[in-house]
Amino acid sequence: MVAVRVPDLVSPAGRPLGEGDRSALVIAGTERIRSGDQVVFLKVVAVAPARVRRDGRVQAQGSPCEHATLGPLEEWLGQQAGPGLIDGIAERAILRPEFVKGARKRLLARAFVIRAIILMTLVPDADAREVIVALAGDLAMVPWARAWRPASPRAFGDWRAALGPQPLEELQDIVLRASHAGHEERDWRAVVIGRLKASSADGTLIRVPDTPANRAAFGSVGTGDDSSPFPQLRALPLTDASTRALLGMPHGPAVIHGLRS
Repeated sequence: MVAVRVPDLVSPAGRPLGEGDRSALVIAGTERIRSGDQVVFLKVVAVAPARVRRDGRVQAQGSPCEHATLGPLEEWLGQQAGPGLIDGIAERAILRPEFVKGARKRLLARAFVIRAIILMTLVPDADAREVIVALAGDLAMVPWARAWRPASPRAFGDWRAALGPQPLEELQDIVLRASHAGHEERDWRAVVIGRLKASSADGTLIRVPDTPANRAAFGSVGTGDDSSPFPQLRALPLTDASTRALLGMPHGPAVIHGLRS
């Protein structure tokens, strides 16, 4: 992990870099980089106040909980409903004291837990510790002044109980309102034919795990001898034409009446 003062990062072109300029920043005062020089390329992990120990060691104040985000997903949320959405909800959230007690510096924080709960919906097979580690990402490698370690599943469960459902319900309402406003802005109103809302349907094939039972039940298409890599089921998704919400999906074997398509 390399630490550099923010004011020491400058553009090598001698001018601010534009959106289309593909270049790394450099450290001011160093020798000019020439073609063929061996250069270490780094990405920014966190910008935090420095903590310098008596022996000269440089550490970062804070913890991953103060810097972790959901990346592109959170950028999209900011575009739809305004920047700092999750942090604002976290500031308004009131923790139930019977689950999280005391005001000391904790391993978890309200905004971090909200982000972790959202991330759990994207990686449903991961346990609480795996979600916390994934959310921290490269922030876990930063030499924090106070050593950071992932909270235990029990501690995370206590924080979820302390937050309750209100912060996530508030987030859901904000996102739904932003989505509705986007539909209105683009004139994506309900498509109605007579007294019925219009829907759309389209057939598709979905691969399923390659087990003898699945091959027997669903079969496969594309080969005459059922040697394709995966058995498949045939589905007919029915979606709302206005919102693209999935209304239903009848499904069955890929092989129909002993014929292969």
